[in-house]
Amino acid sequence: MTTADLVLYSYFRSSCSWRVRSALAWKNLNYEYEAVNLLKGEQLGDEYNSTASAPLVPTLKHGDVSIGQSIAIIEYLEEVFPERPLLPANDPAKRALIREIACMIGCDIQPVQNLRVLKYVGAERKMDHGKHWISKGFEALEKKLSLTAGKYCVGDSVTMADMFLPAQVYNAKRFDVDMSAFPTITKVNDALSILDEFERSRPANQPDCPEDLRATC
Repeated sequence: MTTADLVLYSYFRSSCSWRVRSALAWKNLNYEYEAVNLLKGEQLGDEYNSTASAPLVPTLKHGDVSIGQSIAIIEYLEEVFPERPLLPANDPAKRALIREIACMIGCDIQPVQNLRVLKYVGAERKMDHGKHWISKGFEALEKKLSLTAGKYCVGDSVTMADMFLPAQVYNAKRFDVDMSAFPTITKVNDALSILDEFERSRPANQPDCPEDLRATC
């Protein structure tokens, strides 16, 4: 299979889709973009669920292979397309550290403020809910990155951990989190934001981003 077989089912503002787009961009992989509008409930429809294993985004198709869950997708891309690696070779401890930071964001922080959780929490409480739990998660992440970060999350090379950070900082700002309390997170995110691969991955640069939101995404 080649990169011509790659199809990403994505929503422009989905954190999980964003991190996969960043990995695809970092590895210079061309892919077909299939938009799934979460606000319209397209992830619940028969058409999408005939492809996806769950009513969530992202899903990556690579020929006959279909993969959900962003961490699994990024690990798959790392194995199938090893150029511009996101995990260092022959260093199990460092690989585990990178995965730990990725999971702190992808498993501990982000899930408590995704769309279906916020709908359950309700309109009146969702801002306080998101702000509280992102702030608590960032306290732990800031402590960790203060020990591991150089220019990026782990030292001075871009790794899988960095794929997860920009979307979460974006969400923190949406929920009015005081980022001055998290200088290391801010420093790393600023360094990532000037890289072309991360710029191309931003919500504003996706084909399904509404024109009236491009200036704020």
